[in-house]
Amino acid sequence: MSILQAVLLGIIYYLGNSSIIAGPVGYYSVYRPLVSGCLTGMILGDPAQGTMIGATINLMYVGFISAGGALPGDMCLAGILGAALGITGGLDTEAALAIAVPIGLIGTLLWFGRLTLDSVFAHMADHLAEKGEAGKVWIPSVLLPQLMLFVLTFVPCMLACYFGASYIQGIIDALGGTVLNILMIIGGMMPALGIGLTLMYIFKGEAKIFFFIGFLISVYSGLSMIAIGFISLCIAIVYTQKKGSTGGNAA
Repeated sequence: MSILQAVLLGIIYYLGNSSIIAGPVGYYSVYRPLVSGCLTGMILGDPAQGTMIGATINLMYVGFISAGGALPGDMCLAGILGAALGITGGLDTEAALAIAVPIGLIGTLLWFGRLTLDSVFAHMADHLAEKGEAGKVWIPSVLLPQLMLFVLTFVPCMLACYFGASYIQGIIDALGGTVLNILMIIGGMMPALGIGLTLMYIFKGEAKIFFFIGFLISVYSGLSMIAIGFISLCIAIVYTQKKGSTGGNAA
């Protein structure tokens, strides 16, 4: 992997974590392993394999919920490094997923470090507001957090991509056939875990009837997944509007 490719992957990881610089293109799209894996594959010259690895990793995080600052795993870092190491090391999707699991857990350390430092910037903004210097509030609110985010995301990801890829084959050889097979089996189970968590949330609420309707349409209608997706979107919009109007009338 060239230094330019590693730099580009570091920038992608930064954009995936930034909701200000990249806006909706950042956290709400690039952060997802399907997108970050595809972009990683494009940079490394194998977008198809990058997308396949990213999609497999994304299944593990289908039930992803980050409430109150809690982060079960850094899916963006897992998607980028999982795809990068998978492509450069010649791994299949299961082996790349097995590597991505601990990478995602390590990424949570960067997340909590970011939250800790952000609390310092919040106090700085409060201090400026109390002094009546409203024109300077953007510095601790935007500038300093983004600079800190760039250091916490770009640098580790770039270094891991540039130096980690050259050692991946040695790691695979050191693991041996038995250990690698165990990791591949574990990696193959992770997408099922993600789907299982999603089904658990579906059957807890009112969405289970829509799940069965979607299943019947998919099996017996012969429509493509794109068509079913548009139908589901229309139903979701109508249902949300209907529920909102009902709640407003009740109030």
